[in-house]
Amino acid sequence: MFKSALMKQSRLLSILSLSLGLIVTLLPNNLLASEVRGLRMWPAPDNTRLVFDLNAPVEHSLFTLRNPNRIVIDLKDTRVSGALPSATYNESRIKGLRYAKRGENGLRVVLDLKNAVKPKSFVLKPHGTYGHRLVVDLFDAKKSKKPVVVKRPVYKSKKRARDLIIAIDAGHGGEDPGAIGQRGTREKDVVLRIAKELEKLIKRERGMKPLMIRNGDYYIGLKQRVKKAQMAQADLFISIHADAFKNGKARGTSVFILSESGASSDLASYLADSENSADLNGGVNGTNDDLLNMVLADMVKNSTLEDSHQVASKVLAGLKGVNRLHKKTVEQAGFRVLKAGRPAILVETAFISNRSEERKLRSHKHQRALAKAIFKGTRSYFRSNPVPGTLLALRDRKHRIARGETLSGIAQRYQISMASIRDVNNIRGDKLHVGKTLRIPAI
Repeated sequence: MFKSALMKQSRLLSILSLSLGLIVTLLPNNLLASEVRGLRMWPAPDNTRLVFDLNAPVEHSLFTLRNPNRIVIDLKDTRVSGALPSATYNESRIKGLRYAKRGENGLRVVLDLKNAVKPKSFVLKPHGTYGHRLVVDLFDAKKSKKPVVVKRPVYKSKKRARDLIIAIDAGHGGEDPGAIGQRGTREKDVVLRIAKELEKLIKRERGMKPLMIRNGDYYIGLKQRVKKAQMAQADLFISIHADAFKNGKARGTSVFILSESGASSDLASYLADSENSADLNGGVNGTNDDLLNMVLADMVKNSTLEDSHQVASKVLAGLKGVNRLHKKTVEQAGFRVLKAGRPAILVETAFISNRSEERKLRSHKHQRALAKAIFKGTRSYFRSNPVPGTLLALRDRKHRIARGETLSGIAQRYQISMASIRDVNNIRGDKLHVGKTLRIPAI
């Protein structure tokens, strides 16, 4: 009897399985298709990015047409859920967008273009708050000459001396909002405003010139941020952030430099992992750290990490008067964006996940204060450590003698000879008087 019941159950399961298979086969194809549930556009200086939000993976093909210039994107077994949102194409490379059903189950999207472009497309798997995505990047078709890094000559004349170049990197952007506060404040928006305030201050300072890594709401890959600073031969790279932590009580400002080994704290490790995954949100298709690891080795060899620590200390001291510090010392972690082969710091202005600090970050006054502190720390560092060939290196400086200091030590600090210090200050011998101010001649 028991054996008979098992046989009946087995036959029932077989019939049920066949019935389910038949039902799926007879379902209308459009019920099984992928859906385009949203479309976003991010215009950037060198490209326009379109992101199709999907509910499932999709197969696609893409080709270009001329006279007039168009891009045609075919998506297999795909339909549009509702209607795609309208967009303003003023700042993009696109005139307009059309779409229609293609065949029984497909979808065709046509981009009408203002000029010829070079398209690049790829799909991304779900990550964080994002589901499946199809990314289409449109680059200008005209081939620009590959920038060549030329070694700068060192000038001893003020007429030919150059400005210091300070690269300002506002974290995240575009597809990647960064951390989001309890009131909905997006990190990408806050840090861009702080970066622009810093840009204004640097522009007004004689002998300094800002380089904005991004100056709008679009995403730049971590590797491209590094490359942009390298090609411009920036003297300092400053990355600005306002991260979140799983504990909403975490608060305070921190300044980081690159670590050649492990992170200086568990929080530093957590923040570095969070920032290093930005490419997955921003829509960068894969990363390669081999080159960056070589750059790190070169930074260690050339004492660039030591320089980074010095400027970070100056900036941290300035920020102390603006916001509570999370730690009183400079922290270290393996932030990919700091591997620029030159002095580089990352400023976590505050925890946007902390309700009180989020409120401050929304304040224009507080944003200006943060930028001013970063600027003053940067300027203080370069006045004490002038780069040969720059305007700041060709100006006299002042040094107040502290207890225990020697003439040889002061000369070594400013990388000039003891004789030159003696000469401009009318000093005979090596005896110094505590509290006296010395003129330090230009390099």
